[in-house]
Amino acid sequence: MKIDQIHHVAYRCKDAKETVDFYKKVLNMDLIGAIAEDRVPSTKAPDPYMHIFLDAGQGNILAFFELPNSPPMGRDPNTPEWTQHIAFQVKDMDVLMEAKARAEAAGLDVVGPTDHNIFKSIYFYDPSGHRLELAAWTTTPDKMKKMSDVAYEMVEEWSRTRKPPRHTAWLHEKEFGSA
Repeated sequence: MKIDQIHHVAYRCKDAKETVDFYKKVLNMDLIGAIAEDRVPSTKAPDPYMHIFLDAGQGNILAFFELPNSPPMGRDPNTPEWTQHIAFQVKDMDVLMEAKARAEAAGLDVVGPTDHNIFKSIYFYDPSGHRLELAAWTTTPDKMKKMSDVAYEMVEEWSRTRKPPRHTAWLHEKEFGSA
């Protein structure tokens, strides 16, 4: 079996309407569907919810659940805030900078652009506290091949040592000094 594509990725939100409005205003995502039930279809558990679906472009769907009867949203206190995020690809640097201006105009604190050598990105938070990243590729096929060629080797080394392999240190050498 081979996966065709991601059908949707779902997260929890604090307020479905606020979420729809935010993603439309800041990222121009249209609401393409909503499902509301008193029971969870897969478990049959009584738990009212609003499930919204946003068009993230090219068949990608970002979904959220508002769960009014559940405890307030939280985050994993043992995972650094920067780790869990939703990253969206934009066409190029011009679009990335337009998105930054749009987010800042909406009153958001925006970090970046951050140069990852193969792409540049900006970061900000949605109303539910989800960290969002917008990224524009700046790479070449040679750089991508250089990364791909060592990826499995890096994972194997990491698995054995739990120390960062240096195979792709070239990505951030400017920021952290030469290796």
